[in-house]
Amino acid sequence: MTPAPSASPRARRPRRYGALATALALAVAAAPTPAVAATAPAVVPAAAPAAAPAAAGLAEVMFVGNNWEGTVDVIRPRGDYARLGRINVIPDKQQRLWEIYLNPIRLAFYLGIQQGPGEGHDQLVDDMYTTPDGTALVASRPSFADVVSIDLSTGAVRWRFPVSGFRSDHMAVSPDGTRVAVSASTSNKVHVLDINTGQQVGSFGTGDKPHENLFTDGGRHIWNMSIGEVNTALDDPSQDWTKGDRHITIADAGTLQTVKEIDMRPRLDAFGRSDLSDAVRPAVFTPDERKLYFQVSFFNGFVEYDVATDKITRVATLPKNPNTSEDRTTWVNDSRHHGMSISPGGAKLCVAGTMDDYATVVDRATLAPGPLVTASKPYWATVSGDGRDCVISESGADRVTAISFATGQKVASVPVGDHPQRVRIGHLPSDWTPPAVQ
Repeated sequence: MTPAPSASPRARRPRRYGALATALALAVAAAPTPAVAATAPAVVPAAAPAAAPAAAGLAEVMFVGNNWEGTVDVIRPRGDYARLGRINVIPDKQQRLWEIYLNPIRLAFYLGIQQGPGEGHDQLVDDMYTTPDGTALVASRPSFADVVSIDLSTGAVRWRFPVSGFRSDHMAVSPDGTRVAVSASTSNKVHVLDINTGQQVGSFGTGDKPHENLFTDGGRHIWNMSIGEVNTALDDPSQDWTKGDRHITIADAGTLQTVKEIDMRPRLDAFGRSDLSDAVRPAVFTPDERKLYFQVSFFNGFVEYDVATDKITRVATLPKNPNTSEDRTTWVNDSRHHGMSISPGGAKLCVAGTMDDYATVVDRATLAPGPLVTASKPYWATVSGDGRDCVISESGADRVTAISFATGQKVASVPVGDHPQRVRIGHLPSDWTPPAVQ
C-alpha cells in the first residue's frame, strides 16, 4: 500500500543552506548593537524546589515540544488527547539572544543551527521531562545550547545549564527520575545532570554528533548513539567517509566511564548490508532489552540487533512514497525515517516514516507493516499512557496523531504548536493550571 500525498499546510522548505563560514560572515554583519550591555550570568542559580506532593496528587499527562515555537503543549495521555494547557519554555529568550548577539562565534553557530537543522527556524525545544514531584519541566533548547528547568506553577526559570559547545539535543531520564542525560552535539559529549538542581553529576565522551540517549539495565547504563555530520550536502554513498565517527557509546551510569563502543559498520557489512549507513538514529529496546531496533540515516526501514550475540539479525525495508524525492539532500538532516516506539508487551513496533509522510505499526514477529497511516513529516513516535496507542508528532501539520497498536488505524489527532517533535509522558499536580505567559 502506498500512502497518499501529504496535505501539509506548510510547503516543504529547502533542507540545505550555506556553510558555517557563510553563517559567520552573516553573524558579524547581523549582530545588533544593544542599547544596554547584557549582564546575564552563564548559569541561573538553582532555586530550592517546592516540597514534593504525594504521588496520589500527580496526574499523568503527555508533553509535546513545539520546536520552532518554544512552547510545550500538555495533552491528555490517552483517549481524546485533548490539550490541557501550554507552557512557554523560553521566558528568558531576549536575555539569551543578547548573549548570542554579543559573541560572534556563538552567533555564527546560532545562525548555522537556524539555517541547517532548524530549516530556517530557531530550535527552541528539543526534548523534555518532568521532575519526580511534577513541579518543573526540564527541556533542552538547541539554539540556546542549554538545558533549562521551568517552574510549572509560575512559568519562571528555576535553573539553567549551558552545555559544552553550541547545541543541545536529545535527552533521557533515569528510571528513578532523578537524573537527565543530554547530548551536546557539537562537543561530542553527554552531560548527566541532577534533574532537580541542574548541577552536573558528570559527563562522558561520544562519537561525532551525539544524538539519542537511552538508560538500560534498570538505570545502570546509558547508551548514546552518535549520528555524525548530518548538515552537509555530502550525502552520496561515496561521500560517507565525510560524516565522521559514528558509533554507540555505552557508559556506566554511576561512574560515567565508557564500558563499550559498538560500531555498526562491520556488523552491517557482515549481514550483507554495506549499503546502509551506520548512523544510528531513534532506537528502542524490547522490554527484556535483548533486542535493539534502530533507524539509520537515508533508509526507509529499520534494523534489528541482538545484544547478547552482538550481531545484526534482521533488516526491515518499509514502503517508499513515490512522491518523495530521491535526492538525499532534500531529506531533513539525513533522515528518511525518524521515530520509533514499541508496544508495552513488545509485540508491535511503531515507525514514523518521516520523509515518506506516513506512520505504520509493524508486527515484530514478521516485520510486516500494517496500514500506512498518512501523516505530514512525522518526526517522533511514543506510547500512550495506557499503552494502547502509538502517538506520533506530525511536524509538517502541527498535530499529534494516535494510532492503535491493535488495529494500526488512526484513532485521534489534535492540533498543537509550530513544528512538534519530541513527545514524552510526564506528571503534573492533579490540580495544575497553566502558568501565566512569561
